[in-house]
Amino acid sequence: MNVRILVADDHNIIREGLISLLEKQPDMEVVGEAGDGRTTVRLARELLPDAIIMDVTMPDLNGIEATRQIMKDLPMVKVIALSVHSDKHIVKGMLQAGASAYLSKYSASQELIKAVRLVMADKIYLSPEIAGIVVEDYKSSGSDSTSVFTVLTAREREVLQLFAEGKNSRQIAAALYISLKTVEAHRRQIMNKMGFKSLAELIKYALREGLTSLNP
Repeated sequence: MNVRILVADDHNIIREGLISLLEKQPDMEVVGEAGDGRTTVRLARELLPDAIIMDVTMPDLNGIEATRQIMKDLPMVKVIALSVHSDKHIVKGMLQAGASAYLSKYSASQELIKAVRLVMADKIYLSPEIAGIVVEDYKSSGSDSTSVFTVLTAREREVLQLFAEGKNSRQIAAALYISLKTVEAHRRQIMNKMGFKSLAELIKYALREGLTSLNP
């Protein structure tokens, strides 16, 4: 039986390339594609894929939060993170969210195919450079610095990402189906927890942490 795969990446060219690569494999089948995190979560619930190729930095809902939501409902799905980011907070956040593999977007195409087959055999796969980051983080555990992934709640990270993408409080309230008052409460909590005095500072930090991207 073919491995049923959902491909999630906000860049059309990359997504098309991934689909073309996967469809050439005799044991793999692409059942859907998504360009943002929230659509990825919805399609995962609808299509019930065996594996998801997940871009870490996507608009509306990033790959870490999307993975967290998917794994809560569909723990048997294998998530393969694919990203240009190799910051330890992002790698750690993705693995803690439930990803079974983490590859650099600069990896060779055959490495992705290898990762898909390994995770479907219930194994973990990390690109060599990513494995080095994980080992270094393990060796220095206990001295982890403050991060949006360690301090903020999942909902607070969602709100911060939407602010960072230029949405105002009313738009965020509508997107998350919560009240304007709740959005403002989350914003104050985020500011207090992270110790920033302005939203602009928070947004710059969110971009630097890889919570979202300036790329369209």
